Amino acid sequence: MLQIGDTIPFFELPDQQGKLVKSSGFAGKPLVIYFYPRDDTPGCTKEACSFRDAFKEFYNRGVTLIGISADTPQSHGKFASKYNLPFILLSDTEKSVIKAFGAWGEKKMYGKSYEGIIRSTFVINSQGKIVKVFPKVKPEDHAKEVLAVLATIS
Repeated sequence: MLQIGDTIPFFELPDQQGKLVKSSGFAGKPLVIYFYPRDDTPGCTKEACSFRDAFKEFYNRGVTLIGISADTPQSHGKFASKYNLPFILLSDTEKSVIKAFGAWGEKKMYGKSYEGIIRSTFVINSQGKIVKVFPKVKPEDHAKEVLAVLATIS
């Protein structure tokens, strides 16, 4: 998993409208990138709605908020529409960006191990450097944790 001080890798992925989004388009702006397992599942919905409810605070701080999963742009579009998500959702069906950040790995559920997306969040400064990593996220009220970190660096 990428660590504090690392520069984020370049990426280019489609958003929920199918438009290609390049990481270079955010140069000079702080970012919060969160990785989540799947659209419209209980934990992922709680996390997304947590960010939605706090979106104005991110926006007022000049922070771009991006969610990334392996779901398709169409799935992201339905998810964003259903829950009125005002931020960018990127589709990484090849899992290249997910793996580049280290958000892919072994998970366990009901005593079984499998590979999947590790729910994690990266706070990135305007120079493209990671200033905080949340390697294992609990979805409820996660946005408040992220905002608390942003208050210490902005």
